[in-house]
Amino acid sequence: MNSLTNTGRILFALPFAVFGLMHFMAAGDMAGLVPGWVPGGVFWVYLTGLALIAATIAIIAKKHISLAALLLGILMFVFVLTIHLPGVMGGNQMSMSGLLKDFALGGAAFMISGLFKDS
Repeated sequence: MNSLTNTGRILFALPFAVFGLMHFMAAGDMAGLVPGWVPGGVFWVYLTGLALIAATIAIIAKKHISLAALLLGILMFVFVLTIHLPGVMGGNQMSMSGLLKDFALGGAAFMISGLFKDS
C-alpha cells in the first residue's frame, strides 16, 4: 500500500476519534438529537461515541479496516436519515451542512472499506 493511501487512511480516521470523545463529553446536549421515537436517549449517544472510537482504532491499527469502515459508513447514513434529513425537511437550513458532511463521510468510509478489502 502506498504512503499516500496510508496517510489518507489515518487522516480520515482521526476526526472520528474526536467526534467519539465529544459524544462522551457532551452526551446530555447530544441526547436531544436522538429521534424522539427511539427510546434510550443518552444511551445511544454513548454507544455511538464508542462506535466512532472503535472504528478509529480499527482503521488506524489496520485491524478489520474493511468491516470497520463499512459499519462507519452505515452509521453516517443512519445519521443522515434520522437526524439531518428530518431537520432539513423541517426547515432547519443548518441541518443541511451536517447532512452533506455525513453523506460525504459515509461515501468516503465505503471507499476506504473497498480499498482495504483484504485488511
